[in-house]
Amino acid sequence: MNENSSEAQYLTDFSAQDKPWDDHKGESDEVGGIYAKVWEFEKYAKRMCTCSGMLMFGWCNDAETGESRLRLRNARFCRCRHCPVCQWRRSLMWQARFYQAIPEIIKLYPGGRWVFLTLTVRNCDIANLGETLTWMNAAFQRLKDRKEFKPVLGWIRTTEVTRGADGSAHPHFHTLMMVPSSWFTRDYVQHARWVELWGGCLRVDYTPNVDIRTVKSKSLKTDQTVAESLRGVVKETLKYAVKPSDMVAEPEWFLELTRQSFKRRFVATGGVLKNVLKLDEETDEDLVMADQESASKDDGSRLAFEWKIQDKRYKRAPKEDRVLELING
Repeated sequence: MNENSSEAQYLTDFSAQDKPWDDHKGESDEVGGIYAKVWEFEKYAKRMCTCSGMLMFGWCNDAETGESRLRLRNARFCRCRHCPVCQWRRSLMWQARFYQAIPEIIKLYPGGRWVFLTLTVRNCDIANLGETLTWMNAAFQRLKDRKEFKPVLGWIRTTEVTRGADGSAHPHFHTLMMVPSSWFTRDYVQHARWVELWGGCLRVDYTPNVDIRTVKSKSLKTDQTVAESLRGVVKETLKYAVKPSDMVAEPEWFLELTRQSFKRRFVATGGVLKNVLKLDEETDEDLVMADQESASKDDGSRLAFEWKIQDKRYKRAPKEDRVLELING
């Protein structure tokens, strides 16, 4: 839609593909509202209230397609662990960093293949989540020392916690592993053995669920085909730690989850993938540029959009265009 049209008021009027901003900011308001009712979490509520309240976009031409579209150029984020906006942007940032590293990875390990491993435990009471996560991390450390894991060249492991129908917590690991081609011949480990290994490392008297699958592609010879074959599992690995729908379903459950996960890392990397995500590097600029994989030419224009909580949408704020330009030089 033309930006001068009198009908163009909201961000989605200008760019329908930017609707996720409305969705995630709306979720952020709901989560912040839960925090606001409890004194110990008021600081999170205040930070989330102002998170991405104003977005500055610019018109750009995509270097590959020539298409003109809006690109985010400036925003301020709260960076709270469970803020749905920041969780979304952080996931996109890590995915982009991974894809940017693909060419060098292929160059150094041309025969490398990829495997996706999911490790679970029985559900636990939400009040025991912290203890369960400590126990799972210790089990993963033991798993890494097993001879079956030794051939793994590098790995990225994330923790996800979902809410059970009975209010229990279901923590589990998603692990993307880079392995040599010998993994599928000399070093092959059957599914039953993975179940046995994980159960032994957990030191439990039940059989845990384990899922392991090979990331397949018709061709793994180019950067593009590797990236495309990995896109689904990378998105699954680097997604949210907790679904926003689970956060708001039962406020007391979510508040206890916040307590239980305080200062715990939900993402870990190792081997040749140790520094691929740059986990300790996160700025507002990093989150702004998170979903901009291809180069684009900035025409210098700026359009500001302000969050309207009553509308649950980002609305055009033309008076802020020049103000934001001055603030950002």
